[in-house]
Amino acid sequence: MNVRHVLVLPDRDAAEEVVQEAVDRFGLPEEPQLVRDALAGEDDAEDAQWLVVVEDPQDRLDATALDGLAAEYEGWLEAP
Repeated sequence: MNVRHVLVLPDRDAAEEVVQEAVDRFGLPEEPQLVRDALAGEDDAEDAQWLVVVEDPQDRLDATALDGLAAEYEGWLEAP
C-alpha cells in the first residue's frame, strides 16, 4: 500500500527547509516532491502555498510527527 503524505507550507523557503528536514529526520530513501499550489484565480507567487509530497510506500511514517514537522514551519499535514 503506497501512502502519500501532503504537507502544506506557507512559502517556498519553508517548504524547501521541510524537504531537507524530512529526509534527515525520517531517513527517507528519496527526497519529497515540492509543488507550488496557487490559490484559485491567483497568479502571483505571493498568493501560493507550497506542498511537500512525501511518498510512504511501506506506510511507516508517523502522521503526527509529519504534522509536527510542518507546524514548526507554520504549516500542516493535509488530512487524507
